Amino acid sequence: MSVHAKNVLKYAIGGMMVSISIIPFYVLFYLATNTPSGTMFRGLLLLPELSVGNFVEAWRGSRLGRAMINSSIVTFLAVALIVFVASAAGYSIARVRSKLNAAIFNTLLACMMIPAIIITVPLYTLMRSIGGINTHWAMILLTASNALPLSVFLYASFIRSLPKEVEESAVIDGCTYFTAFWRVTFRFLRPVTSAVVILTGLGIWNNYGQAVFFLQSQEMRTVPLAIGMFFQTYGAKWNLMAAAALIGLAPAVLVFVLFQRYFIKGITAGALKG
Repeated sequence: MSVHAKNVLKYAIGGMMVSISIIPFYVLFYLATNTPSGTMFRGLLLLPELSVGNFVEAWRGSRLGRAMINSSIVTFLAVALIVFVASAAGYSIARVRSKLNAAIFNTLLACMMIPAIIITVPLYTLMRSIGGINTHWAMILLTASNALPLSVFLYASFIRSLPKEVEESAVIDGCTYFTAFWRVTFRFLRPVTSAVVILTGLGIWNNYGQAVFFLQSQEMRTVPLAIGMFFQTYGAKWNLMAAAALIGLAPAVLVFVLFQRYFIKGITAGALKG
């Protein structure tokens, strides 16, 4: 096969993959901008009516504004907690080689294999006994703990790829290892921090399986629960569900755009040494 034919095949496969990936988003956009009485096809094309009424009704009907505030609070504080704890833990595991740290690291790797939904029932019993139901602090701690194993793994792998001289020079100048890490080493962790923010932040923002158990009050509902109201309270109103989903998707897309510059580098850096 000639080089030209290989390039054509490569671009054809790439274009097909992109088209397949775009189809669900286009269907979501179509449902969100089409009225319930609108026709599905216009000729041979799937064209929406470009109506904004669904967005207005979805915003009011599900109290989506309050839900976005709740999701922002939970996601921001949980991600901040994850970055603080995981970066410090990853630094300790990467720099202090001991049997205890190796055992902790292997335990975290094993925890990555356990789906969070499996431990939801015992966690619900625990949170009910300590008054954590319908509280933001409980949801923050739960989602942060779910994301810590992967986050620590990413930080430890990335820090192992950095030369030890980065913080040792600061220690020689009089800093403690704690101060050297936060003032010197942490500045080099921007790529992996961006990856952690994107991976954990999107997961927490879209968390439905646990939020439906722990945030039952309407005042505490997050975006996924607000969207789910169109299936529970109003029936299957797909146009309103799609409109609410697009509104809830906007902050997640914005965060990805802001951090995607470092995302791939944070995922791949340190892979050989991790």
